[in-house]
Amino acid sequence: MENLRGAFAPNSRIRVSAKIKTFVLDTNVLLHDPQSIYKFEDNNLAIPVEVLEELDAIKNEQSTERGRNARRVHRILQELLPDSRAMHEGVELPNGGTLSIIINPYLMDGGRSSPAMDRLRAILPDLAKKDNRIIAAALFVQEQFPPPTILVTKDVNVQLKARAVGLESEDYLNDKVPEAIDEASYREIPVNIYELQRFCSESEFDIGAAAAKALYVNEYVLLRSDEGKTMPARYYGDSIVRRLQIPEYVKAPGGIPIRARNLEQQFFMDALLDDSIHMLTCFGKAGTGKTLLSIACALHQTHDDQSHYDGVSISRPVIALGKDIGFLPGTLEEKMKPWLQPYYDALEVLIPSKPPKEPQFAAKKVSRKKHKKHDERFMAAVTAPQPSYAAHNGGYGNAVIAKPYERLLKSGLVEIEALAFIRGRSIARRFFILDEAQQLTPHEVKTVITRISEGSKIVLIGDPAQIDNPYVDSRSNGLVYCHNRMKGQAVAAHVTLTKGERSRLAELAADLL
Repeated sequence: MENLRGAFAPNSRIRVSAKIKTFVLDTNVLLHDPQSIYKFEDNNLAIPVEVLEELDAIKNEQSTERGRNARRVHRILQELLPDSRAMHEGVELPNGGTLSIIINPYLMDGGRSSPAMDRLRAILPDLAKKDNRIIAAALFVQEQFPPPTILVTKDVNVQLKARAVGLESEDYLNDKVPEAIDEASYREIPVNIYELQRFCSESEFDIGAAAAKALYVNEYVLLRSDEGKTMPARYYGDSIVRRLQIPEYVKAPGGIPIRARNLEQQFFMDALLDDSIHMLTCFGKAGTGKTLLSIACALHQTHDDQSHYDGVSISRPVIALGKDIGFLPGTLEEKMKPWLQPYYDALEVLIPSKPPKEPQFAAKKVSRKKHKKHDERFMAAVTAPQPSYAAHNGGYGNAVIAKPYERLLKSGLVEIEALAFIRGRSIARRFFILDEAQQLTPHEVKTVITRISEGSKIVLIGDPAQIDNPYVDSRSNGLVYCHNRMKGQAVAAHVTLTKGERSRLAELAADLL
């Protein structure tokens, strides 16, 4: 039997066993997780030489995560395959598996034919495409080597093409969370009416070890009595639940009051306002209030001298972490504005230029003396007169007046962060909001979270059902992965928002379309 690399490896180290599989890696798997080489246990790992070509083309991307990962993969392979013999014969990995570089002789000049290659040429005739050549390398492995061969790729189209030519293919599963079972956004804990009354008066209640067994620390629950009375609570561990600590409303100085409009928003507001929670993840479809509540609670906590935060930082992936913003004209804020427009819209609602005619989010009137004391720096940023921009009209005509959120940006109280440049930073005493976090890979989310210093808080929000990044899905994206790995930690919390509050039309569209 011809060995795995034909004439290239007379002393192959590839292991043959009924329990062993051979995984052929596509380029995108290595770019997604350079450490994936060590995560296939004691199986055989094969990398087509075409993958090295693709990595070579990507390694020069200096400011992108892809470029950094490509260079990291090159360093790993250089250590594992130090010479030509190791390259041709393969090497044993620390986890008990083997690693080989595949050179497909069927694609070389004068290469022989085979049933598998004839089938490939009939279905995918264009072998100049790197994807087709990687599939061809995997077919060569499958044809020449006994263990089951599986092509691992995060490109769904490559998976489909591989299956079309008779090759088993699957996604990289190492960082996928377990398959989600349809669950409510919070659990209900049954109590009797006397226990509920005691909880209301004491703000704390022991639910018992049996009920607490299924809960994790900082999980939000609803206590419900047989009479239908309810009370929201948060689980603190040791079978103890406590009442939510939220004010009647939150507001930015100079802005309008914002109240939670449903139970899930109460959970979200409680987590946003709790200084002991340093990381918060939130799932929610469009219109559930993720953006508005997050920025409202952030500004609410930066308005006086006793604030734990010096300001608010807002960011959002431009499709994915590391994607260059490009050569768009203007400052960083101007380049990021199209991506962060939802937050500018939210700031317009929170600090309107004119009082709203129909105060959808208005609170009850309160005395001016009660809210007179505000941070002078913040108030100056919001209320200070701004220079007119007559230059837009050639020096004549009406002046252009800055909007409230523009004043916040100029004061530095609200900052726009570009994820492409976040590596190496240390973000201290900031309330950091990362929107559309479901577009990021687990490694990219880790890169962002490890930038957060003591005294800062990070909020990751997004909708796992709306993903544009072709290399992550509802189970492998950074938002759900982060929630799955961090839940139960004392510094982390999670909230799921399901009820739309934007409008009845938006709610129907989100559910039915």
